[in-house]
Amino acid sequence: MKIVKVVRTTAIIAAFAVTTAFLSGCGGVSEAEMAQLNNLKSEVNSLQSQANSLKDERASLEKEIAAKTAKLAECNKQKEETKANLEKMSK
Repeated sequence: MKIVKVVRTTAIIAAFAVTTAFLSGCGGVSEAEMAQLNNLKSEVNSLQSQANSLKDERASLEKEIAAKTAKLAECNKQKEETKANLEKMSK
């Protein structure tokens, strides 16, 4: 969630920078402004790729949790069956 917020904030800042650059005057965009814009674009791309990587990792972890939960449920089922069989045998 934090990464998404950072990406969103950076995108808003980049959009603001582009809008400001276009509305700033007749002379166009200075080299410093263009460098700043390019830096912001690269930062946004970096954060987006990081966010995608984290989403992939989360999906992988959720699959792993689901598999372990299913295995635990199967173990509990076998445990109960074993208990029931042991009770039958002791009677």
